[in-house]
Amino acid sequence: MLLNRMSLRSTAAVGAATLVAGATFAVSAFADDGVDPEIAASAALPVEGEAPADETVEDDFFASSEKPTEEELQALRTQAETERDAALGSRTQTFATEGSDIEEEEPEPPTPTVPAGSAKEIALQLVLDQGWPASEFSDCLEPLWEKESNWNHTAQNPSSGAYGIPQSLPGNKMASHGSDWQTNPATQISWGIDYIKGRYGTPCGAWSHSQSVGWY
Repeated sequence: MLLNRMSLRSTAAVGAATLVAGATFAVSAFADDGVDPEIAASAALPVEGEAPADETVEDDFFASSEKPTEEELQALRTQAETERDAALGSRTQTFATEGSDIEEEEPEPPTPTVPAGSAKEIALQLVLDQGWPASEFSDCLEPLWEKESNWNHTAQNPSSGAYGIPQSLPGNKMASHGSDWQTNPATQISWGIDYIKGRYGTPCGAWSHSQSVGWY
C-alpha cells in the first residue's frame, strides 16, 4: 500500500511538472502571437481551488479501499484457526507415527495357572487379596514353599519339628488361624501369608532371605 501511495504521488509530481512546463510553453507561444502573457498564463494554469486530475484519482483510489467489516475479520480469524488446528493435527499424527520418548506401561503378567481347589490356588488368591501382583506368587511364594515342604500340608521336619506347608516352628503357632491347623491347608496358608507379611513385607522379601541364609 505504501508503494502504491508513493507511486501515485510520484506520478502526480511528474504530471504537475509537465503541466507547469506546458503552461510556460503556452505563455511563450501566445506571447509570440501577440497575446497578453497574463491571459495566456491564466488559460494554461488550472482554475484556483480545483484539484489536479491526478490528485483526484489518488483520493478516489484510497477512498475506495474500505476497511474490512467485523464479520470479514471474524471469518479470517476462523480460517486461520482452522488452518492452524489442521497443521497441529498433522504434526501430532506424524509424531505418533514416528514414536515418542514416552514409555508405555508394560502389560500385567498373566495370572499363573494352578489346579482348582489346590493349596496353590488358595495361596494365589490370598496373595492377590493382599494387593500383591501375581508375580509375588509365581516368582517367590511358590518356590519358597516348594523348598520348605513341597506344598505338603502334613510335612514335618524330623529335626526341628517344623510343620505344614509354611513349615511353622513350632507347628502349633498356626492354631491362631484355626484349630484345624494340622489338617487344613487353607489354615496353614493363611497363617503363612500373615507371617511373611509381618516379618518380610512380601513373599519376594521372604524368598530373598531364604536364598541368602537358607531359611525364612
